[in-house]
Amino acid sequence: MKRLIFILFCILFFIPLYPQKKGSKEQTAPPITLVNELEQLYNPSLLPQYREGIMEQESSYDRTGNNDDGFSGKYSYIRKEGDKLVLADYKGPGVINRIWTPTPTTDTIRFYIDGEKVPRISIPFIDLFSGKTFPFVNPVCGNEVGGYYCYVPIQFAKSCKIVFCGEKIMFHQIQYRPYPQNTKVEPFNMAWTEAQKEVLDKACNFWNRQVKPLTCLDKSGLLTETKQFFLAPGEVLPLFTTNEGGRIAGIELDFGAALEGTNKDIILKAQWDDDESPAIYSPAADFFGYAYGKPAMQSLLLGSYQGTNYCYIPMPYQKKADMSLIYEKRQGGNQSKVEVKAKVYYTKEVQNPGKEGRLYTIWRREINPKDFEPYLFADVKDRGHYVGITHIAQGLRPGMTLFFEGDDSTVVDNKLRMHGTGSEDYYNGGWYALLDRWDRGVSLPIHGSLDYSLPMARTGAYRFFLTDKVVFENNLLVTIEHGPEQNRFPVDYTSVAFYYGSKPADCSVQPTEKLRTVYYPSTHIYFPQLMNLSIGHGLKLENRERLIAETENEGMVRIMLDEVPEGVYRIKLTYYKTPDGGAFEVWNRQKPIKSWEDAYSEQEVRIENADLGTFTLTRHTNSISIKVKKTEKGSKFHFDILTLEKQ
Repeated sequence: MKRLIFILFCILFFIPLYPQKKGSKEQTAPPITLVNELEQLYNPSLLPQYREGIMEQESSYDRTGNNDDGFSGKYSYIRKEGDKLVLADYKGPGVINRIWTPTPTTDTIRFYIDGEKVPRISIPFIDLFSGKTFPFVNPVCGNEVGGYYCYVPIQFAKSCKIVFCGEKIMFHQIQYRPYPQNTKVEPFNMAWTEAQKEVLDKACNFWNRQVKPLTCLDKSGLLTETKQFFLAPGEVLPLFTTNEGGRIAGIELDFGAALEGTNKDIILKAQWDDDESPAIYSPAADFFGYAYGKPAMQSLLLGSYQGTNYCYIPMPYQKKADMSLIYEKRQGGNQSKVEVKAKVYYTKEVQNPGKEGRLYTIWRREINPKDFEPYLFADVKDRGHYVGITHIAQGLRPGMTLFFEGDDSTVVDNKLRMHGTGSEDYYNGGWYALLDRWDRGVSLPIHGSLDYSLPMARTGAYRFFLTDKVVFENNLLVTIEHGPEQNRFPVDYTSVAFYYGSKPADCSVQPTEKLRTVYYPSTHIYFPQLMNLSIGHGLKLENRERLIAETENEGMVRIMLDEVPEGVYRIKLTYYKTPDGGAFEVWNRQKPIKSWEDAYSEQEVRIENADLGTFTLTRHTNSISIKVKKTEKGSKFHFDILTLEKQ
């Protein structure tokens, strides 16, 4: 009996000393608070940290592979409940980190948290982004380049159902991250505590620093290494080298104008610890977000500002780090020495490989990728998380940028987790080639357009992932289509993908001389909706699907030929002979190109690409003028597409 009592005593005493198995019902995961989520929006030092929860996305993409990604609304909800549309229905503890749409409405959107019958959020859909309703405030919610975005975290402990109270919703993306089971979560509430409001203010203040991004890095307490040197073609010079663990918090490099122009011959290289391959090996211009030979990005984490190229993405390492600049020689080129002024900010806080990844980039460029295959951003076999992408997108066919209809796709651990609704949508934008939408380069805190030009058939974009960083346990595959369907649009794509992990990916491309050279097309098409027009005295102009010029006697409209390189060009114009047509002629400033021609016809006739002659385009003569004259038969001139062909 005593022996039995002794055994029972041992069992009761020692069993609590053994940890319970991970995932058991009794185990409680660490709590994740709203403050934890908000901190991700303003503290880049958290970026290297691993975390649990693989992101999933509900979106309105066309499940058939075609391009109805929201136009009809057919794929914009998962089911109907009465006359309401259910957009998402998540189970278990988790958080919604990002909501995007280019088509907000005033219809009500409701969020039912943890099975409650009364919604925790019930507001007009537009007010997730307008800044009018707390806590959905600017700039962590807002709109630009045609897209509306919301990064306010919406947490739930058991479930979240999102219901749209309208007849039709079009394009949208909703990103959700599950928490580990048994995670303690305080469900979202519209009434925030003072502490929560204070942290949200910190996030908003940090995002507002994007206007002056060199203030984004808190440099107090950081060690600084400063260098100034000349870099000659063929040289490799160190920026930062250490044989002890730590982390680079930021770099600031001034190359003068050396990163601008056609040739991208300066390479940024970095290598961590015992890696056999570089962690970063990219033309510096692409790394810092230049587009087509010009600085183009000014984000919170990476870009160029008043001549300084900066990167504030943390780069931890365990034992050593080696960062350098390489100036590649160009065959037959006349390359000058480059003066470099460099600052590297770092600490001696050693990387914890169990909790943090090291930063790696994937530089790629493909000129005319294969038909029927998407363009590859990243293919990683590792544990880690994806935190950013820059993408330069050049069409090889003149005309409308239809290649940007292509959808993004993110496969994590061999499962499709996110499928987008169009390339500009992936970058929180929308509606390319429309005025005040995706019509130019615009930088925002974590996303933006690098460029947009119809005459050059090109654009570009970037996006960084803070609260919505994409976690993968075993592998990651990120691609984007080129063209609306079937990947058949000829393009020239360049990208830099950023991720944290334990080793370099093997899908980077070597930046050869050809791949370091900016492409310039030889045919340039100007479409009516984005023409830069000046209307002279005596002319009225309607801008619809075509341009219609009307005069009571004689008048003129000038078309600026922006962005096109200097040279001799043949000019072609698509115009219409119409029952109300007068006469027209074409000038290059004060030099005639095409003398008066009748634009009258009893029945409308479209004249496709009429050859008007040649002229020499320089930065002083980069315009043509169309003069319109009233005749006995009419006073109008209808035209739309203007084409330049380099001779």
